[in-house]
Amino acid sequence: MYAPVSWLRELADVPPAATGADIAASLVRVGLEEEGLHGGDLRGPLVVGRVLTVQPEPQKNGKTINWCTVDVGANGQQLTEGKPQEIVCGAHNFAVGDLVVCVLPGGVLPGGFEISARKTYGHVSNGMICSAKELGLGDDHSGIIVLSELLGPEAAARLEPGQDAIELLGLADEVVEVNVTPDRGYCFSMRGIAREYALSSGVAFHDPADPADPADPAAVKPAEPTTTGYAVHVTDDAPLDGRPGCDRYLARIVRGVDVSATSPAWMQKRLTQVGMRPISLPVDVTNYVMMLVGQPLHAFDLDTLSGSVGTRRARPGEKLTTLDDVVRALDPEDLLIVDGADTPLAIAGVMGGASSEVSDTTETVLIEAAHFDPVTVARSARRHRLATEASKRFERGVDPAVTAAAAQLAVDLLVEYGGGTADEGVTDVDHRVPREPFEFDLAMPTSYIGLDYPRDEVVGTLEAIGCQVTAGGSDRTVQVLPPTWRPDLTTGPELVEEVARVRGYDQIPSVLPQPKSAGRGLTHGQRIRRVVATTLAHQGLVEVLSYPFVGRDLFDRLGYAAEDPRRAAVALANPLSDEAPLLRTSVLDTLLDTLRRNVARGARDAAVYEVGLVTRALPQPVRAPVPGIESRPDDATLAALLAAVPPQPRHAAYAASGDLEPAGPWGPARKADAADAVGWALAVARSVGLDLVVSAADRAPWHPGRCAQLALADGTVVGHAGELHPKVVAALDLPPRTVAGELDVDVLVAATGEPVQASALSTYPVAHTDVALVVDERVAAAAVESALRAAAGESLETVVLFDVYRGEQAGAGKKSLAYRLTFRAPDRTLTTDEVSALRDAAVASAGSATGAVQR
Repeated sequence: MYAPVSWLRELADVPPAATGADIAASLVRVGLEEEGLHGGDLRGPLVVGRVLTVQPEPQKNGKTINWCTVDVGANGQQLTEGKPQEIVCGAHNFAVGDLVVCVLPGGVLPGGFEISARKTYGHVSNGMICSAKELGLGDDHSGIIVLSELLGPEAAARLEPGQDAIELLGLADEVVEVNVTPDRGYCFSMRGIAREYALSSGVAFHDPADPADPADPAAVKPAEPTTTGYAVHVTDDAPLDGRPGCDRYLARIVRGVDVSATSPAWMQKRLTQVGMRPISLPVDVTNYVMMLVGQPLHAFDLDTLSGSVGTRRARPGEKLTTLDDVVRALDPEDLLIVDGADTPLAIAGVMGGASSEVSDTTETVLIEAAHFDPVTVARSARRHRLATEASKRFERGVDPAVTAAAAQLAVDLLVEYGGGTADEGVTDVDHRVPREPFEFDLAMPTSYIGLDYPRDEVVGTLEAIGCQVTAGGSDRTVQVLPPTWRPDLTTGPELVEEVARVRGYDQIPSVLPQPKSAGRGLTHGQRIRRVVATTLAHQGLVEVLSYPFVGRDLFDRLGYAAEDPRRAAVALANPLSDEAPLLRTSVLDTLLDTLRRNVARGARDAAVYEVGLVTRALPQPVRAPVPGIESRPDDATLAALLAAVPPQPRHAAYAASGDLEPAGPWGPARKADAADAVGWALAVARSVGLDLVVSAADRAPWHPGRCAQLALADGTVVGHAGELHPKVVAALDLPPRTVAGELDVDVLVAATGEPVQASALSTYPVAHTDVALVVDERVAAAAVESALRAAAGESLETVVLFDVYRGEQAGAGKKSLAYRLTFRAPDRTLTTDEVSALRDAAVASAGSATGAVQR
C-alpha cells in the first residue's frame, strides 16, 4: 500500500517537520512493515518535452536505439547552438509529437542517479527520456511515460514544453510504501494508514467516513435510505458455510454525467502516487474513493440494465465476459451481480462485466457499494486467477459500516466534476448480523506477554483501536465489542496482540528459555537416520529433497506389475497439481525425476540421495473423526485419528549416472555401475553395525539381471539396488545405465535397537584358507556364504568371494565359487589343524544347505 505524505497530512495531524522516514518508523512500531520510501530525492531540471524527431539506429549488438530531438522549452542547453535537445533513448513506445518527461543534465533521479551529458552509441545524449520506474512512479521500465496516456488527452493538451514535471506529477511528495498483512485489511486505504499513524504517534485522526463528527468539514454526510431508490434484489441460494455472499448492497444514481470530463489534477496525482493509472472520471472517482476509505465501488451504465440489480450464485454452464475481454466459465460458488433480466453483470467483489461498463456514451451512472463475503470473493479470485484491487480488499475484510459514506463521496465527486445530478432515491439493502461483544480478561496481556500491562493501559489501548469497552462479569474482566473495520478481532488472544503492538513489540525483551534439564538427546531412530544420511554423503552423493507427489502414469513408466502393492497409492483430496494427485510409495518415484532434471541442466555426472517418507495405502480407507477445538480430544478420538492415517515408513534412496571418477593422469574415467549401487547399501549397513546378505533379485524398476536384494541375516528384506531397466530409463528420460537403490530405514532402526558393544581387537596373526565349492547354477552365492558363516565359528573374521568359474571342470549347469576365509582368535595363534577343522565344518555346512561340493 502506497501512502503519500501530503494525503496523510489531511487525515492525521502529522507534525510539519515529520519526514517519510519518520512516518514509516511510526507505522513500523504498530506492526506495519516498511517496504520502501519513494519520491523526495528527485531534483530537476525535470521537464515536459515534445518529441520532434525519432531516428532509429540499429546497433552491432542487435539492439536498436532512437536518436531523438526534443523540445524542452527554455530549459534546453543546446538552444544557444540553435537546435533542440538531442537525446538517445532505447524505448520504442512513443512517436513524434508525443509529450514525454525529460530529465536534463544536472538533474538527479531517485536513488542518487545523477544525469549528465555523455557520449553513447556514437552520439552525445543531453539528458534522458524517463520511464515510470526511473521516476519512482512504479515498476514499469519497459517503456517511457507518454503524458497523453498518463494524464489523458485533454490534460496533456494544456501542457507546454519546458513545464516543470516535478510539480506536475507530484514527484516532490514523499510516498511511504508499507506491507499490509492479511489480518490488517483496513490498512489497504489511506483511512486505515492514517488511523494507524495516529495510534502510533498519539496525534489526532480525522475519519473521512465518520458522519458522527459534524464539526469535521472533511467528513462525508451520507444520504438516508429511501423507498424510491433503484430496485435491488439480494438473494443467495447456496451460501458458503451459512454465510450469505452479500449482506449489504447500496445503490445510488447520478444522471447527466459527462464521462468525457477530465478528472481533477489533484485526483490524478494521488492515483498516480498510489500506483494507479488515471483512466476516466467515473473510474478515477471509484478508485479514489476505494484508496481513501477502503470500500471498492463499481460504476454501471444504467441504460444497459433491465430495471433492477442484485446478487445470486452462478448456474452450471454460465459464462461472463469480464472487463479484460476474457470469456470466463462461471462456477456455482461464484457470486454474481445480475440485472432485472437475470443477466450476469459482474463477478461480485472481483471484476465487472463488459456488457454494463461505463463507456463514452454513458450519461447515467449507477454506483454500487456493497459488502461481500471474504471467503466467496477469495475463492472466485483464485478460481479465475483475478487478483484485483477490489478482491484484495474484500477477501481481507472491508468495513461494512463505511458503505454509505463511500457511495455518497463517489456521488458528490461525480456531481462536482462530471456535472451530474444525484437522484434523491437511496437504496440500502442491509442484512448485516450485529456483532456481539465478548468477555476479555484484563490480566491476559500480562500473562501472555510477560510484561506488566496495567488495567488502565489495556482499556485505553482497546478504546484507541476503536473497541467499545464496558463492564464485565467481574472486576478483572470487561465486555469488548471490536470496531466494524476489524473483523479479525474475535478472541482474547487477538486483543492481547493489539495491546502488545500498540505499546511496541520492541518493548518485549528477548529472553531465551532455560531448560530444567540438559535434555534427552537424540532418539535411537534419529541417530540412525543421521548416520544413514552422513554415510551416503561420505560416498560422494549429494542430498536433495523432492515433493512427494506423483502422477497416475508413473507406475506404468516404472514397470510395476499390475499386482505390485506399490501401485496402491493414497490420493490427495486437494492436490497442488492435478497432474500429481498421488503420494509416492517409493522415494525413487520422485528422486529419479530430480536426477533427470539435474542431467537435463548439464550435470551429466550426478549422484543424489534422499531420506524421506513414503505412504502405503490402507487395505480399507478409514474416515477420521473431526474433533472440536474447545478441548483436547480424548484417547479414543486420538486413537481413531491415528488409525485413519496410512503407514508412512521412512526410506533412503539414491541414484547416479555418468562418471563417478573423472578421467585424469591416474587413468580413464569410471562410470557408475550396479556394483556401486550395492556397495553404497552395504556401506550404510556397516555404518550402523549390520551385515547385509546380498542375493540376486527380479524387481521393478531394476534390470532383472543386475538387481540385488539386500536383507538381514534372518531374511528381513532391507531394500534393493542395482542398474535400472533400460525401458524404465527410456521412459523417464534418464541416461543409459543409470543405477539406483532404496533402503527401508525403519527396518535398519528396528534391527539396531540394542547398542553395539565394542570388542577388543585381537593382536594375534590371521590365518587364511581358500575353498572352491561347486554348486548348481541356480544357487545364489549369498546362500553359500551364509552357510559357511553359520558353521565357521566365532573365530571367523571375513568371508570373501573372489572368483566364479563356469566351464568344463565345473560341469554343465554348475558353477564354482571360490571363497577366502579369514580366521583369528582373540587369545592365541590358531594352529593349522584348528583352521582346517573350522574350514571343514564350514564346507560341510555349505554342502548340507546348498548341495555344494568341494573341488
